[in-house]
Parts: sequence; C-alpha cells; structure tokens
Amino acid sequence: MSIPQKIKEIVNSIPQNVKLVAVSKTKPNEDIMEAYEGGYRIFGENKPQELTRKYNELPKDIEWHMIGHLQSNKVKYIAPFVSLIHAVDSIKLLKEINKQAQKNNRIIDCLFQFHIADEQTKFGFSLPEAEEVINSETFKGFENIRITGVMGMATFTDNEDQIKKEFQNLKFIFDQLKTKHFQDINEFKEISMGMSGDYRLAIEEGSTMVRVGSTIFGARNYTV
Repeated sequence: MSIPQKIKEIVNSIPQNVKLVAVSKTKPNEDIMEAYEGGYRIFGENKPQELTRKYNELPKDIEWHMIGHLQSNKVKYIAPFVSLIHAVDSIKLLKEINKQAQKNNRIIDCLFQFHIADEQTKFGFSLPEAEEVINSETFKGFENIRITGVMGMATFTDNEDQIKKEFQNLKFIFDQLKTKHFQDINEFKEISMGMSGDYRLAIEEGSTMVRVGSTIFGARNYTV
C-alpha cells in the first residue's frame, strides 16, 4: 500500500474532529513528497535541525508540527514557520518561544506537555506545576504564545489498561485546565495523544490529535 493510501485509510477510520499528524522524522523528503502529492499537508518532526532543513527544501504550504522535546536554544530555528509546538514542558521554554515569536512577528500555538507515563525518561509538567506557570505574572505577560491544549505520551507497554488510565489522566488534566483557566478560550481544545500503536485507544479516551509515523512510513530510519 502506498503512503497516500495508508494516510487515507487512517483518516477514514478516525472521527472528523481528530487531526492526524503524519510523523515524518528520519524519513527522506521523497516520502513526504509522496504523501504531499497524495494531498496531505500535516507533518510532525522531533528534531529542530531536521525540521528546519525539511521546511527549507519542501513546499511552503506544509503545516509543520514540532513533536519532540525542544531545547530553548533551538527555538530560534523553527520560530519563523512552525504551526504547533507539542512538547512545552517549562516556563523557560515558554519564555524563549514567546521571545522568538515576537522577533518573527508571530503568535505561536503551543501545547503543554504532561508527564502521564510510568517511565522517567518522558518529559512533562505535573498538573500543579502547570497551574503554577499559568498563574504566574510571567505567563500572563506572554503576548506571542497561544496555549491550544495538552499533550502526553503513554508508557511504552502492551498493557492496554495502563495506557488507557494514562490517557484518561491526560483527559482529566485537560478538563481541569479548561474549566479553571481556559474556559473562555475557544482555541484551547486540543488533546494530542496516541501514536501508531495506541491511537485508536487514545481517540476512545478523547484525543483530538494523533501522531502516527511507522504505520504510514514504515519503521524509523535511524541512519539519517
């Protein structure tokens, strides 16, 4: 099955309100162009340098999502063009995104990343940490950032009950933040959770955005 066919199959199998981010990290431009020529425009990358290179080399109407852990000193590379930064996990990073967005005369959409997995290797806020940020004067002063929702990664396990609980936890966090802090902000509506192995489960638990790579493009190519 071709890349566009795989994308079409996923899009047709998920609800209309759920956005598919085709995760193209480590994949060559040819693969992205095959998807693009098939009509797809939303792609996710996890390394700022690779994302910037692909942005420069590929059509400019692609909607690029930064889905990986982002270091503050790398924000400047992607600030001119990125559509959504999924993994915002510190006030330091928010400050830098706001600063670089200002320089580029843009408002950059961001998701708060939450640590919902058992694994210590995953990044992200806890709910109290995120609320502390939201209530801070620093955060209230950001004019070039728009928080549009939350993101999380479940534990890498075959235990579906555990994955389900973790997704439910992220949905709970989203609901809490929406009610307490973003009630009047229509843009605060995204729950980015679910990848190739668990996106169906994630959608059942309220995901509005799934990040799917290997199901579309095949196994990752780490030699790139």
